Amino acid sequence: MKETLARATLLFVLLAAVTGVAYPLAVTLIAGVAFPFQAHGSLVAGDDGQVTGSVLIGQNFTAPFYFRGRPSATPVTPYNASHSGGSNLGPTNPLLLGQVAERVQALRETGVTGPIPADLVMASGSGLDPHISLDAALVQVPAVAKARGLPEEEVRALVMAEAVDSPFAGTYVNVLSLNRALDRKGGEHGGR
Repeated sequence: MKETLARATLLFVLLAAVTGVAYPLAVTLIAGVAFPFQAHGSLVAGDDGQVTGSVLIGQNFTAPFYFRGRPSATPVTPYNASHSGGSNLGPTNPLLLGQVAERVQALRETGVTGPIPADLVMASGSGLDPHISLDAALVQVPAVAKARGLPEEEVRALVMAEAVDSPFAGTYVNVLSLNRALDRKGGEHGGR
């Protein structure tokens, strides 16, 4: 009995060391060398070297000269990764309907016209989604171009250059990348 218990304890310690320490450490080190950008959070820095965000987490762009992303469902502060999660409000919940109406009104106030895609007024399951559909980006082009003092064709071309085709998600645009490209392009408002 003692011999069996000793073997089981030794096996437990050995497996805990391999699977709980050695393997995670090896994977972390290999990822840090092979994929340094992704392994360190896909952080994006500005021209001054300051980190401005991550391409994996949405940001709260509300100025009319920026493209807006999906709304965040995180409590207290928008896009707070430590509180990731959906709102869990059903489609007929008056609170959700009110939030959607407020978001539509905010977009209208920035000059967005026409039908508004759902991803501009409804949060994703995580509340952190950094992407919008191509349609959601294109519907904002006239308003952003006007606010920037840029021709619509230039802003539309910028959106198309930032668009990514995915066999699983369709065509989408990363809002942080698009707004950074827009800042590089210039116009009346070159900074955040």
